[in-house]
Amino acid sequence: MTRVSTLLLGTALILGSSALAAHAQTATPPPKNPANSATGTAGFTKPGTTEGGAAYVGPIISKWGKAVTPENAWRGYPRPQMARDTWLNLNGQWDYAIAPASAPQPTAMDGKILVPFAVESKLSGVARKLMPDDRLWYKRTFTLPAKWPGQRTLLHFGAVDYESTVLVNGAVVGSHKGGSDPFSFDITQYLRPGANELVVQVTDPTSTGDQPRGKQTLEPRGIWYTAVSGIWQTVWLEPVSDLYIRDVRAVPDIDKGELSVAVALSNTAAPDDAVRLTARDKGKVIATTILRGNRKATLKIPNAHLWSPDDPYLYDLTAELVKVTPPQGAGDDRKGLPPMTDREVQAYAAAKVVGSPSDTVQSYFGMRKISTGINPATGKMALLLNNKPLFQNGTLDQGWWPGGLLTPPSAEAARSDIAFLKKAGFNMLRKHIKVEPAQYYADADRLGILIWQDMPSGAFGDQAVRRPSTQEATMSSDAMAEYQSELSRIIGALRSFPSIVMWVTNNEGWGQYDAGTVGGIARNMDPSRLVNTASGWMDVPDSGSDVYDIHTYDEVPVAPSAHPDRPIITGEYGGVGLPIQGHLWFTDRDARIYQFATDQADYRKRYKVKFDEIVRQAKEIGLAASVYTETSDVEGELNGLLTYDRAVSKLPAEEFAKMAEPLFEDGK
Repeated sequence: MTRVSTLLLGTALILGSSALAAHAQTATPPPKNPANSATGTAGFTKPGTTEGGAAYVGPIISKWGKAVTPENAWRGYPRPQMARDTWLNLNGQWDYAIAPASAPQPTAMDGKILVPFAVESKLSGVARKLMPDDRLWYKRTFTLPAKWPGQRTLLHFGAVDYESTVLVNGAVVGSHKGGSDPFSFDITQYLRPGANELVVQVTDPTSTGDQPRGKQTLEPRGIWYTAVSGIWQTVWLEPVSDLYIRDVRAVPDIDKGELSVAVALSNTAAPDDAVRLTARDKGKVIATTILRGNRKATLKIPNAHLWSPDDPYLYDLTAELVKVTPPQGAGDDRKGLPPMTDREVQAYAAAKVVGSPSDTVQSYFGMRKISTGINPATGKMALLLNNKPLFQNGTLDQGWWPGGLLTPPSAEAARSDIAFLKKAGFNMLRKHIKVEPAQYYADADRLGILIWQDMPSGAFGDQAVRRPSTQEATMSSDAMAEYQSELSRIIGALRSFPSIVMWVTNNEGWGQYDAGTVGGIARNMDPSRLVNTASGWMDVPDSGSDVYDIHTYDEVPVAPSAHPDRPIITGEYGGVGLPIQGHLWFTDRDARIYQFATDQADYRKRYKVKFDEIVRQAKEIGLAASVYTETSDVEGELNGLLTYDRAVSKLPAEEFAKMAEPLFEDGK
């Protein structure tokens, strides 16, 4: 990595009540205890240096990053699709240490880290690299609220990159592999009265491994960004009953006017364990039923108000774990009420509830349908939303931030990106090889934007399929199993969000193997959405991909070849770079990756040439969707509509929107 030789000032991180300006300090070796005794925050290595394990710290930060404090760091409820009233947020200042992976738990910690920001990030207060032979240690204490004893306690992690082991009061409660999916442990038996000690240890091979990691690398350059390690989403506690609702999966069918809802419990359900489902429209009950635990049922939603980007209408859904008078024959599989049959469904729907609910979760749903079919205006295959053709005009959305890297500085900050894209005339974004905190998808549902969700890529460097390749990559059985496992967990965590309309299971051949099997996992888990098995480069005809997707960074976008049996889309195009002085992450690099504009006028001209060609292809050859690279600059990439700190739009949002208007003429 090129290093900056001069001190870059002017970036302040506000932690607690004091602003800690970026400043020069000795970086070799890293400070044993960099914690500031007044604020509990770490000192930063000067911008541009990477000696001694320090991560690169750029000179810019967003306005939301400047406002972060230990008291306000990601305080919102972290699981909006399955919300309970009572919970405890564990974000804030933790103790941390980095030690050799072979060493035992340190007796003394190195300093303080602000959770949920990764150890390499500026907002964590640490900004140190975690190397493949290191182990990252976290420690803090917590005390349960007085009203919690007598219930079970769940410990939740939004995401930890990559392999973690969790200890409570010295006992191992569980381990997890996977950098992008949420996980939890029941820690009830490990708790004691008063203060409890929580320790998390993390290792991360980053770019030396073949695990799913997206664009992370130990040496940021070009289209590859600063590595992220450790806790990078919210950590929280939640009290539940002995038997509780573990999963609620709602799938709309607008053609039938129905909502299918599956409810999984934490353990075996007795014959008198049931779930009462209630759908509401602005507080008014429109449908309700009772189903046996660990079953699914159907709610009728007639004359549904459909969800779309222009009208993101949502209904409320409540699931309550209740006791019922068991229907006659329930529990007798041989001679009584056969399980998982229409008879059982009908019997439980008529069952009488006894007492009060022991568990209640609040959720929501949108009535919408994503499919493919013929567009009458072009005679070509198109993407349909609610059975009508809709051109999906999107951006490649990396979701990186100069202060928090993978972690947005706040939910408000992440929401601002969506609001900007809507204002700029986009109705879709491709969440590029990254998974966001759950709050982000809930905001997308409410603001109204379509999302193509990528699976974070993995593989070794020599396992990337190239444009001329005629064979897919050869991967180890362990690597394939890990990729497929994490893909299934990500889909499981996100499939309740209406805004997500497509799963992208591989990007540009990065570790692309057996596209049909990998895409089949997404299709079989979630047949209600489209699947893109290969975005760019190597299309596998028998992989079952719902779309034919090309990437083109030519000055004038190349058109996809005709595919009469599926929509043609441009999954990436554009890349017009424009550096804005004072808003650059790397100030000493030539960041010319695709085309580069000399000034705003040149940028406007180059962007319009590209976008006008997308409009032409949509009208003349039936292009069904396009994804412009990209929402914002990211580190060494300067081809965003916005600067990396989101402070400057390269053109006014209204100009982008004006150029997009022809895509939607005549209701197209």
